[in-house]
Amino acid sequence: MRLIQLRGDGGDIRVGVVEGDLVRLLDGVESTWALANAAIAAGRSLEAQATASLGAATLDYAELLREGRVLNPLHHPDPAHCLVTGTGLTHLGSAAARDAMHQKLQQSAEEGTLTDSMRMFQWGVEGGMPAPGTAGAQPEWFYKGDGQVLVAPGSALPSPEFARDGGEEPELVGLYVIGPDGTPHRLGYALGNEFSDHVTERQNYLYLAHSKLRACAIGPELRTGPLPRDLRGTSRLRRDGKVVWEKPFLTGEANMCHSLENLEYHHFKYAAHRRPGDVHLHFFGTATLSFADGVSTRPGDVFEIEIPEMGAALANPLEVAPAGFVPGGVRAL
Repeated sequence: MRLIQLRGDGGDIRVGVVEGDLVRLLDGVESTWALANAAIAAGRSLEAQATASLGAATLDYAELLREGRVLNPLHHPDPAHCLVTGTGLTHLGSAAARDAMHQKLQQSAEEGTLTDSMRMFQWGVEGGMPAPGTAGAQPEWFYKGDGQVLVAPGSALPSPEFARDGGEEPELVGLYVIGPDGTPHRLGYALGNEFSDHVTERQNYLYLAHSKLRACAIGPELRTGPLPRDLRGTSRLRRDGKVVWEKPFLTGEANMCHSLENLEYHHFKYAAHRRPGDVHLHFFGTATLSFADGVSTRPGDVFEIEIPEMGAALANPLEVAPAGFVPGGVRAL
């Protein structure tokens, strides 16, 4: 099942099920978060809860996207209770890149010159796919912000005025709600543009945290149920209506060095990440960046990310945000 959130005719939030070119609205459901909590309380799946709430009204999906009425597929009514995070160094890339990476790992190990990033990647290759129910190697983990950093499909991704770069990261995102007893419940998966400052990150890997504190986009759809192991999508950059960069990208566990279960464990093992009612949006990493191909983005560029199995593409233009804070802006009380 593919679910979306949208702005209704009266400005209220509605939830709908994608049925081909149409979206069938759910009755009596004010948000995906509310739908998930109702499913948890009833002891049923999200799909079953949505099916029980199906209404008769339908809307044209393409028109909703054109009008900018489609929202992120999951949010918390209080943005402070939505944690946006991610894990890196999780993907193997294409077969050729994988072979090259392994050769580089072997050569670097023999020479004793492994960087910290390469060493962490090696740990993932060796121990990121443990047997089900057991813990494997810890991945790189980062924090992006709370629910305030989310940008709806079609809306502009704001790059702060102090940024050195604003580049896309096409990724899968896990969408979760924490139950009353502290159990994380996975609603499903969505497309995501993790959007980072790669120039800042390349200065020094200890600047990774700074490079990730940015806006991001998720959606348009939430896909429920099991995820195919091999997913193949396309990431592109449009400038003045023309494609200036395009590349296929691979994701899903068949193209990763960490299992999704292992990534979930190392995020939710922390008690602070299991607070009842909270929403978690967790990016699972990527292996494809326009920045890696020497592309420098500009305001007005449009990022497009698509995977056929995940439904409609995620598209967002880039803009530079106005200055929000200046040196010396802290006041003493």
